Order: sequence, then structure tokens, then C-alpha cells
Amino acid sequence: MQDFDFNTTRSLSVMKGGARRLGERVRALGFRSVLIVTDPGLLAGGLLDGAIASLKACDVAYHIYADVVADPPETVILDACAAASSCKADCVIGFGGGSSLDVAKLAALLVCGKEALHQVYGVNQAKGPRLPLILVPTTAGTGSEVTPISIVTTGPGEKKGVVSPLLLPDVALLDAELTFGLPPHVTAATGIDAMVHAIEAYTSRHLKNPMSDCLARDALRLLAGSIHMACCDGTNEKAREDMLLGACLAGIAFANAPVAAVHALAYPVGARFHVPHGLSNALVLGPVVRFNLEAAQTQYAQLCEVILPEITGTEKQKAGALSTYLSELTSELKLPTRLRDLGIRSGDIPQLASDAMKQTRLLVNNPRDVTEADAAALYEEAL
Repeated sequence: MQDFDFNTTRSLSVMKGGARRLGERVRALGFRSVLIVTDPGLLAGGLLDGAIASLKACDVAYHIYADVVADPPETVILDACAAASSCKADCVIGFGGGSSLDVAKLAALLVCGKEALHQVYGVNQAKGPRLPLILVPTTAGTGSEVTPISIVTTGPGEKKGVVSPLLLPDVALLDAELTFGLPPHVTAATGIDAMVHAIEAYTSRHLKNPMSDCLARDALRLLAGSIHMACCDGTNEKAREDMLLGACLAGIAFANAPVAAVHALAYPVGARFHVPHGLSNALVLGPVVRFNLEAAQTQYAQLCEVILPEITGTEKQKAGALSTYLSELTSELKLPTRLRDLGIRSGDIPQLASDAMKQTRLLVNNPRDVTEADAAALYEEAL
């Protein structure tokens, strides 16, 4: 066995109704003034009501920053930092989807004033310190509550990542009740995003290890086994719990065995055309898996055995069956299936391919090398 390191969130709490007891957790940790980072939809929809009531009951002062947007730009990060400073927060709570959690991570880091945002882009550039951090996901997709990564939109067509163990929170709270209100198309897109995390972690060229493999396999088993039911009946408790735990396990897996070409091609689609991240992944997943088939045949066959145990035959046939399953999943879940469905045209592909090649942090992990011509061909296939 090769040497490997493995890191994850310090404390993981899986608790039905846990958000309604958030104040107890915060008070027990000794915090008295918290900044909650979320988005306007969650706030207006009342998803924070239970958590806020709990904070009030425990006499914890709170301030809400609710201006997070999808694919958050640098201005949102800086505004959240200013909010944390203004309320003299001694803890930051990220409450929402991946964008809110990513903003909360960076607000907790940067509010201390020792580093500027432009200094921490890249791998292990952040030195800290940071404020204590609690993350509460409301979608079963990004796994951001257990990853040392925050993604920021830095310009047209470009996203940069901050990657540092400092971004792993002190507490991740998984409360499946918070996901009951997710509409089917969000459930589907975020669920496929989580499945991509598991698949790319399992086939990652670098840092793949026995622990990440175990997590990726079990994550994919939970996600594939529940995604149809969760989309069909959003209040099915077991399906929602399985999706949330599966997304978390996939997050831990790819936090240690990084994702690759699916994400590298998805980022420009999201940044330039404002396509939600999960849907961007779903749209390029089939072409990338087919592109990787020969290089990742053994791993794909093993994953096929996890989610399609009825499939028999050779390793090649099993890998092909997984590819077919993933290619058909987007349509089965009633998501858009082509880039052109979202207004992307053939003339956009050269720019998208050029943008994708900037994602060197991700492309290096792909089981097969990807050139700019390859990226263009993959976008054409997804068009």
C-alpha cells in the first residue's frame, strides 16, 4: 500500500431536526455572537426559522448575511467578511447550498485580517487563522461541509479555488429535514453533482487511496439507490437521508482524492452561462466518462458492480454499462440533456475549451490526459 494522508471535518453530526437545536450546539461551544451566511431564497422561504428560534432561546446574538448568489464572485466574499467584522462574530455559520458554505468558509478565514483573498487562491496558500466555523448543508450535492475547498468566480468564464485544510469546519451538521423542500430539478442536479464527486474521486489519478475508495463506493450506492425516489417524492425520509449522507461521503472522498475533467469542463459552463454547478456537471458527464472509458475501465467496472449488480459480463461490458447508465440518468430525471438547451452554441465552444484548460488543478487528476482539442470535442459531443 502506498503512503497517504487523509483529512476531514473535525466533528460530523447527523441529526434529524438538528437545525432546530443549533443554538444548543453553539452555546455549548462557548460562542455568543454568530454570523449566519445564507442566500435570500432560503431566508425568505423560512428554512432558517428553526435555527434562529434556537439561537434566540439560547441567548446567542446573531447577524444574517443573506446576499449569497450562485457562483459567488469576489465581492460577495468581501461583503460577508465585512458583515462578520461588523457584528464582531466569534463564529461563522454557513447555512445553505454549496455557494453559501463556500462563502462562509472564506469569511471565517479572511475576517481575521491576516490575509487578502487574492493571496489564498491555489493549494495550501492560506495560512490562517480563521474564526470557528459551523456548516449546515441544505442540498445533497456539493459536500462542501466536508471539503477544504472554496470556489470563487473571478471573472467571465473563470473560477479559482482556495484549497486548504483551514477550510474544513469545526462542525458539519447534517439535518435531512432541511432538504425536504428541494424541488425535483434541484434534487436531481445536486444529486448528480454528488455522484460525479464519488466517480471522479474513485478514478482520480492522484491521491486516490483505500479510504477514499470505500467512501466513494458507499456514497455512490446511497446516491444511485435514492435519487429517483428523492426526485419523485421529496418528503421520503429515507431517500432524503440517504442522499444527504451520500453527498457527504462523496465530499469526504473527493476532498482527499480530487475531482477531474468533468468539473474542469463544467466550471466554464457555469461561469460564462450561469448554469447551476450540478447541471453543468450533468451535461458533460456522459461525454467525459466515454472519453475516459479505456483509461478507467477497471474502476468503472467496479463501480458498476456497486450500483448495477445485475450486470454480468466482462470488465469492458460492465464499464460500458456504467457509462450508459450515467448518460441516460439526466434524461430520466427530467433535466436538460444538451448544452444547446441552455443557449450554448457551437461558436461558444472554442472559448469554453480555452477556459477549461485553465483548470490545471483538476485536469491533472483525470485518468486520461485532456488537450484543448479534446475539450472542444467533448463540448461538441455535449452540445
